Amino acid sequence: MASARDRSVYEEFTIESADGTKTVDIKEGVSAFVYYESVLSPCVTASVIVVNTGGTIAGEDGVKQGIYNGLPLRGGERVIIKVAKNTPNNDGLDFSDDPAKYFYVASITDVIVDAEREIFKLNLVSREAITNHTIRIGKKFPTSENISDSVLDILQNYLKTSKIDQVDQTVNQYGFIGNLKKPFYTIMWLASKSVPYNGADKLDSSAGFLFYETKNGFNFRSIDGLIKQDPYEEDYVYQPGIINSEDPLKDYKIVKYTINRNQDLIGKLQRGAYASQRYYINPVSFETTIRDFKSSDYMGTKGIKTLGEQELHLPFIEESNNNGVIQGSKTLGDLPTRIFVGMLDIGTVEQDASKKGWNDAAVRNADPMKIDAQTTMRYNQLNSNQVIEITIPLNTNLTAGNILRCIFPRIDREELKSPDIQASGLYMIRDMAHYFDRDGSYTKLTMLRDSSGRKWSKIIC
Repeated sequence: MASARDRSVYEEFTIESADGTKTVDIKEGVSAFVYYESVLSPCVTASVIVVNTGGTIAGEDGVKQGIYNGLPLRGGERVIIKVAKNTPNNDGLDFSDDPAKYFYVASITDVIVDAEREIFKLNLVSREAITNHTIRIGKKFPTSENISDSVLDILQNYLKTSKIDQVDQTVNQYGFIGNLKKPFYTIMWLASKSVPYNGADKLDSSAGFLFYETKNGFNFRSIDGLIKQDPYEEDYVYQPGIINSEDPLKDYKIVKYTINRNQDLIGKLQRGAYASQRYYINPVSFETTIRDFKSSDYMGTKGIKTLGEQELHLPFIEESNNNGVIQGSKTLGDLPTRIFVGMLDIGTVEQDASKKGWNDAAVRNADPMKIDAQTTMRYNQLNSNQVIEITIPLNTNLTAGNILRCIFPRIDREELKSPDIQASGLYMIRDMAHYFDRDGSYTKLTMLRDSSGRKWSKIIC
């Protein structure tokens, strides 16, 4: 077992020059290393601070010199990393067994070079982050193709990646032209138009996908699918202070806990997350369609899966009459707080593009009046409700998008603290960072959930 500050061992930390002619082992000079994942980022990133106090690489004149000018470091170098496990249950990090997993130097910052030593920071990205800037998508994707199939096509044939972890199947087709957009931009744009396939019951699903990379590869996941997955096998319990090294569950303690955000009512109203009105123009017939969207039509038992057990109850709108101000019968979810205007995509380059084609649900090209509204609601409900940040002992088995059961004690005067049923519950990992330095290693998680209340069958005494 390992505490939050147990040190991890670098089994391999090698930099290869951009031309492939030189390599240097820097593991003894690594002062700090941080690895990042996020469901909001299409690629994994990392940073490493290197301190070198001696001549390492032989120059053209045979004299040994530093890494920065001797390699030289100018960007694009490959970095091979392997961090050993620090507990029997912790897999460690391995980006050395497959060239597809190697990191690349995106930039070199905080450089200090003098006669005695050199210090620099390498900002690292996965290979696809660089390829993304060299590729443009120019082909036309047919309206008969599922969005998930289009995403696989882009990953395999444009980004040329073999690191595909999971791509959830979509129920809706969507035809589009690449318009020379970059792969990452295109996939994240498609994520906002995607509805997950949920077997025969197509109504029991809501729009909204996330595209991101973890140590296991690229993921195109529905928010519904992430929320419905099984939580991590161990509960994380908030117990601040010094960790007891004899405690068999010490690796699953929350050492630090802060609330970054709990509800953003004004922000959600500004973005039309609860209710909106949408105006769309048919470019063939020039007819205007107006549709009201209410989140209450999709919340609760009507299709939206949530991490908490409590439904969101919006405040009633006050009204004025001759007797003064009284409580009205409508809530914030009944009155549109934002108006959207857009053009319907009826497939104008298709041979059968027509008003009839739009009105036929079988050939409709990703109905924006429904899907865009659902996606706006889903993203805002997930990211603007409850956001917390916790620090835990290093756990490299976790990835962005995992669900954790977090238990926080109730604030009371009882000696034996009971779990707070409002704060405790299921949370999804949005951002994850593993920190390694000379003193030890730990993990920081930014976690979120879309509703309050503990939601799991396991009873904590």
